[in-house]
Amino acid sequence: MRGPRARFPVEVRVRTGREYRQAFADHRRVSTRHFSLHLHMRDGGFCRLGMAVSRKVSPNAVVRNRIKRQIRESFRLTYASLPHGDCIIVARVSAGALDRAAIRADLDLLWQRLRALPPVAPTGKIAPSAMLAAEPSNPDSLPPHIDSPAPNSASGRVPE
Repeated sequence: MRGPRARFPVEVRVRTGREYRQAFADHRRVSTRHFSLHLHMRDGGFCRLGMAVSRKVSPNAVVRNRIKRQIRESFRLTYASLPHGDCIIVARVSAGALDRAAIRADLDLLWQRLRALPPVAPTGKIAPSAMLAAEPSNPDSLPPHIDSPAPNSASGRVPE
């Protein structure tokens, strides 16, 4: 009888359809000849893995499961050096004909390309540190959430 099976921890898996949709909607993607990786960046934490190996890759479940085992093992060996986010690996049809060594070589190339991605530029409003570095000509023109003056004691309002 065999011992307890080693499982892929829940904490490092992309599990819900919403998480898969977010990763596919994000436009950060790296590819190799046999695999495509979609990345949805997250703050903090660690890298999580999701896989999509369809019947188009191979109608044989044994082949699909072999590909998934190779993906999981390759991820296990490299996830500590990967950026924080959700990684979805999609196997292309050509991956079904590969042997284990070719799958691992292609996945190693995929991880290298993922690590080489430039960091995400911040979006949205100007960072608070950039706003504080610039000296305004009129201190009363600051927005109320940054260095606002004390309320007027007579009316209880902030002067505008």
